[in-house]
Amino acid sequence: MKDIVSTNAPAPIGPYSQAIVAGNLLFVSGQVAINPVTGDLVQDSIKAETTQVMENIKAILTEAGTDFAHIAKTTIFLKDMAFFAEVNEVYGSYLTQPFPARETVAVAGLPKNVNVEISVTVLLG
Repeated sequence: MKDIVSTNAPAPIGPYSQAIVAGNLLFVSGQVAINPVTGDLVQDSIKAETTQVMENIKAILTEAGTDFAHIAKTTIFLKDMAFFAEVNEVYGSYLTQPFPARETVAVAGLPKNVNVEISVTVLLG
């Protein structure tokens, strides 16, 4: 059984759900820096972009009754590895020990030509 989590985060930009609960796992789709209030992309700086991504993830986690402490796995997609240190700084400010497992992958392109996209898998309960 799958349950959709609906939140105040930006609406999906394709045929997918923001997040799905399956058993005791929450799968959060890749989030980009869309401001949910204005619908605009936040691209003032890579730090501002990453902060918006993390805030969008936070909104989904809150709606699902969980938080960053329960993230088991994260995937970060970067348009350019030159952004790694700044993204890592913002990302790390939202998390505490023990940190989730993670990979960071450089990609040729991302939706809406953003610089960063992050998805997470969360252990519920």
